[in-house]
Amino acid sequence: MLGKKLVTAQKRGETRALCLGLAMVACSMMMYFFIGITIVPSYTKSVWTTETVCKLLKATIKDRDHCSPSEDSEDEEVFHYPCLEVWVNLTASGQEVMLYSTEDTLERNSKCFYIPGNSEKPKEVKKRIETIANNLKRYQTFPCYYDPGGTQTKAILSRLYPLKGLLFAFLWPTLLFTGGCLIIVLVKISQYVSVLSAWQYKINI
Repeated sequence: MLGKKLVTAQKRGETRALCLGLAMVACSMMMYFFIGITIVPSYTKSVWTTETVCKLLKATIKDRDHCSPSEDSEDEEVFHYPCLEVWVNLTASGQEVMLYSTEDTLERNSKCFYIPGNSEKPKEVKKRIETIANNLKRYQTFPCYYDPGGTQTKAILSRLYPLKGLLFAFLWPTLLFTGGCLIIVLVKISQYVSVLSAWQYKINI
């Protein structure tokens, strides 16, 4: 009787472990799919693939020329912010180009280096933009990215999804998938050992 209870408890444990392993594999597949339709396209479409050194030419805050997230919007209540215009010299080509924070900044507003969040207070935004401008002027030279093919004549300070970031994004679903597969394999091995033990027991009887 006790033996049957132990066997039943073992089977329940194996079933739960198998369900956990399958759930982990399923979750990892969904994460792979999500990364594949969001981060990977952004990474592959980015033309700013080559790193170089940018030398600051000027960083100007245009207090009178405010920028809004949508240049075509006529809504007076739309969020406005001071525009930080940054020009740099690319050491790789010697070109004088405008610098943007990321690829997304250029797509959203081609006039300004930095785009703050809509929920930020105007005083905080102004202070942050002044801090960014002062830091650029302090360091003068810094790493940046440009388009070696010449499709884009602008430069960006950092990529939204660099190679390290892409690999890090794939790390967690890979660990989840590996862990799920390992659990499934261990359950199958346990079931095989149980069947083999039962078969040997019958032979001995």
